[in-house]
Amino acid sequence: MLDDFLPRFEVNEVHSIAIEATPAAVMNAIRALTAADVPVLVALMAIRSLPTLLRGRRRPPLRGPLLDGFRKAGFVQLRDAPDELVLGAVGRFWKPSGDIRPIEPERFSAFAEPGFAKAVFNLELTPSGERTVLTTETRVTTTDERSRRSFGRYWRVVHPGSALIRRGWLRAIRKRAERAPV
Repeated sequence: MLDDFLPRFEVNEVHSIAIEATPAAVMNAIRALTAADVPVLVALMAIRSLPTLLRGRRRPPLRGPLLDGFRKAGFVQLRDAPDELVLGAVGRFWKPSGDIRPIEPERFSAFAEPGFAKAVFNLELTPSGERTVLTTETRVTTTDERSRRSFGRYWRVVHPGSALIRRGWLRAIRKRAERAPV
């Protein structure tokens, strides 16, 4: 549960989807999912990358499993269980680069340095008869008032896109899991 890593937060969003597949098939789909499976993610990340491109810097393309991409970007794995994955990051997400600070998983919960935000998200599987309900929750908290204001302005702008990405991600996982061999 996310309460183990971020019990208090300023913003969160939760999305769920029912999938006609076993929890193991859903977890396999989660681990195999790529950016190409989630076109809205590719489009919105391209928009987010525009300031970096305009400064003459290039970001590497999104290739391979999405979870690997999160890890390469600086997210740390906080939990990896058969029924839940939890990743977290510390950064200044309101900046074009995200300014993600590398942190050891065991230091994540206690991190409180001013000027940052902490974000966690999970993918949790709940068996329900012949189905699996997949839920993702994202939580964010900030470490001081100035960061709270900066993140708040950023979140007002990106929240609709974030929700689109989460829903697109869940639909892509469902599609991949339901077409997997039984």
